[in-house]
Amino acid sequence: MWHVKFEKFPKTAKYSLGAKIDNLFLETIEAVAVASFLSGLEKLPYIKSSIGRVDTLKVFLQLAWEMKLINTEFYANISEQLINIGRMLGGWYGKTLKQNSPSKPGEKYR
Repeated sequence: MWHVKFEKFPKTAKYSLGAKIDNLFLETIEAVAVASFLSGLEKLPYIKSSIGRVDTLKVFLQLAWEMKLINTEFYANISEQLINIGRMLGGWYGKTLKQNSPSKPGEKYR
């Protein structure tokens, strides 16, 4: 979906803002993939990094929309998907943190 739009960017934006957005998508995928193979608290920095990248993607895509590089329908669709991805990553982060926090004295182990 993104690559179709990216290929149509004018050269002045394709190799600057477009390339940055493209790299952020790839870096997000990479961080999520790495986190999925790690255990326990080792995942947290990668999940947190993914959340930051998704937030940055939202900002850069808004900029692309304001510059009329992407249309409103595409922007609304991809923004909604990024919001959902952000929620999932936030849930994953919270669940991982909760599952790996030391239990309090007197608590039963699960």
